[in-house]
Amino acid sequence: MNEAILSRNDVKVKGSGKTSIIFAPGFGCDQSVWNAVAPAFEEEHQVILFDYVGSGNSDLRAYDLNRYGTLDGYAQDVLDVCEALDLGETVFVGHSVGAVIGMLASIRRPELFSHIVMVGPSPCYLNDPPEYFGGFEEEQLLGLLEMMEKNYIGWATVFAATVLNQPDRPEIKEELESRFCSTDPVIARQFAKAAFFSDHRGDLSKVTVPSLILQCADDIIAPEAVGEYMHKHLPYSRLKQMEARGHCPHMSHPEETIQLISDYLKVYV
Repeated sequence: MNEAILSRNDVKVKGSGKTSIIFAPGFGCDQSVWNAVAPAFEEEHQVILFDYVGSGNSDLRAYDLNRYGTLDGYAQDVLDVCEALDLGETVFVGHSVGAVIGMLASIRRPELFSHIVMVGPSPCYLNDPPEYFGGFEEEQLLGLLEMMEKNYIGWATVFAATVLNQPDRPEIKEELESRFCSTDPVIARQFAKAAFFSDHRGDLSKVTVPSLILQCADDIIAPEAVGEYMHKHLPYSRLKQMEARGHCPHMSHPEETIQLISDYLKVYV
């Protein structure tokens, strides 16, 4: 067990089941976003939570602009954690870009993973007509980065509302906003650039680990067309349409998220 890695990524292990599940946060968030979901799996599984370097309570001294300039650096964090805990045949549950990070990790070390659960994933956020609709034009994403640089707090407020897309849930918007604001603005902007300007459509066909895609309704960040595209191009994948709206069902609709993951695990794991 590599204690240095466990400390670096603030790894927490709970539960005592034979099957291990590692929960990965999405952009701008830490492991606490799984607080309403992860405990439901502790009785029958070993549950692993962690923060990417640069997020949450990770060791900021380990942050390197070059390593984390692409999603591969974050995928290496996942592999480092798995190796530090001597994990194998692990269920990986990732939210948003965290799902793609897990996918990239599985391409490099498929033996470490048995299944991948992708919550609101997207391999590419940029529109590429006529074949692909990612949800954003380049100028929109460039504007997002510019706003992050000029008015980070203002950006966090607007982006939290956009991501959640549920005006009737202000308490969750504030929770999400506070997580964005707790992240170093320089690191957050670098992560945003790595996430929103990456294109991993070409990697989908390389995935050999079976996966479940959980697609939310009215998701501005990862529209339904994206979920359908991933399902079409991702081998051994299943697509489940959620009743949950917005982009953060693990926060806004934890019961449905737990149920769908549990149903999948009971049948396939």
